[in-house]
Amino acid sequence: MSTVIPAVTSSGQPVLILKEGSSQNRGKEAQRNNIAAAKLISEIVRTSIGPRGMDKMLVDSLGDVTITNDGATMLKEIDVQHPAAKMLVEVSKTTDNEVGDGTTSAVVLAGALLEKAEELLDKDVHPTVIVDGYSKASRRAIEALEDIAEKVTPEDRDWLVKVARTSMQTKLVSREAENLAELVVDATLAVAEKGGKGFKVDIDNVKVEKKPGGSLKDTKLVQGIVLDKEVVHSGMPKRIEKAKIALVSAPFEIEKTEFDAKLNINDPSMMKRFLDEETKMLKSMVDKVSEIGGTVVVCQKGMDDIAQHYLAKAGILAVRRAKESDMTKLARATGARVVNNFEDLSASDLGYAALVEERKVEEDRWVFVEGCKNPKAVTLLIRGGTQRIVDEGERSLHDALMVTKDVIEKPAIVAGGGAAEAEAAYQVMKWAEKLSGREQLAAQKFAEALESIPIALAENAGLDPIDAQVEFRAKHAESGSGGKWFGIEAADGKVKDMYQRQVFEPLAVKLQVIRSATEAASMILRIDDVIAAGKSKAPAGPPGGGGIGGDGGGDFD
Repeated sequence: MSTVIPAVTSSGQPVLILKEGSSQNRGKEAQRNNIAAAKLISEIVRTSIGPRGMDKMLVDSLGDVTITNDGATMLKEIDVQHPAAKMLVEVSKTTDNEVGDGTTSAVVLAGALLEKAEELLDKDVHPTVIVDGYSKASRRAIEALEDIAEKVTPEDRDWLVKVARTSMQTKLVSREAENLAELVVDATLAVAEKGGKGFKVDIDNVKVEKKPGGSLKDTKLVQGIVLDKEVVHSGMPKRIEKAKIALVSAPFEIEKTEFDAKLNINDPSMMKRFLDEETKMLKSMVDKVSEIGGTVVVCQKGMDDIAQHYLAKAGILAVRRAKESDMTKLARATGARVVNNFEDLSASDLGYAALVEERKVEEDRWVFVEGCKNPKAVTLLIRGGTQRIVDEGERSLHDALMVTKDVIEKPAIVAGGGAAEAEAAYQVMKWAEKLSGREQLAAQKFAEALESIPIALAENAGLDPIDAQVEFRAKHAESGSGGKWFGIEAADGKVKDMYQRQVFEPLAVKLQVIRSATEAASMILRIDDVIAAGKSKAPAGPPGGGGIGGDGGGDFD
């Protein structure tokens, strides 16, 4: 028989293990708290999933408004405090960084896995058994998806457009999805580079500029770079065709010496000689650009007024204080080399663009560098009625760019509308029947959790979730594989073959959603003790307690 040793010394003094003010939740209470917090986060984003999902308006402490249905953006803007809920926020962030889409699905699935696990915990199934069952079931679900996925050609434009369009059908920009999908695919294919085993796409090479005004229809792809800068001097040309572009990261001015220097000037002619020398040095820099045939200069640093004057006289268009990231993109787009010393500048360092022109975009003047031959960096210029619309347009295009990248890098697709999840759920349910012991219960619950995604789509589309569940289960259970692509067609409010409806998503997104949701749910289930440190006290106020933060100011009741 075990005895409990009281946490006191021989003299009866209590032994404090935790810092004063700390709190501790143990066992089932801790698990329930964590699961409840995670489920709450899942409920917040659940209504935003699918083409009939609703948007959320988020107002921060400064009063700035964000309107979105992007899971990662929602959870980033919400200041979540509960530690278990923060883990689901991390899931959405990771999914966004990794594959760009499926952020809402990942959180909904993680919440469903925890909800189903709670039912097993109530039946005294040990959390470790649930975690093991979930782990095996997730591997089976991933295998099932890889089996049914349709292999595509990475450069097949038609498939890429279908995937990009599906990604945008659930967003605010859905009305313009057809047009925007074409732009996104053109941009991604322009920056895709063939490697040893396939293609690599660096989405950073697609520059996204946004400007309120016009409508989403006016969004366009520039085969080059748009600089949110204006031409530095009014006397310079505002348009240059067949431009030879010099990219300079050094300042276009006389640099001050690193050590203190004094010049004793006795008469005005000495002063004039000194200024003339400075002018001569600046003119030699401009002459260097002219000699090698440069007609456009983009400078990362400052540009002296005298240099601007000589550049204008030479008919050279110049832009100053360009961002380093823009310089890198310009180099990739035009084929120029960024030079950090005027002495090193040569004709081979110049890039080429068919047209460099300053244009008025709303109230700003921007420089467009376009018509580059085979550019490896391009710009998507997003327009829209208000700032909120262009912001959401940027988020939607980011997701579309990412899913297009996913398919180019991992050329496999599955049907959308919850069809892939429903098929994976059916396969896991069949496989679970062969398991023995309590792991079978966990695997069955995993399959039920997978169905939460098509069920959420059905609810958001106004369907009866139970009727929809019964119908898609029946379709997926049909003999043969004829029913494997049946999912929720939100537009018609029916269960239909999503392959025929041309709704497609990258396999990479589905795999990431299942992996990250399973890992997060498993981690939360393993926690049986939550120890929270006490809040640090505010420093005491001045004597008398009358100051801010003091607690002796009297009761105000």
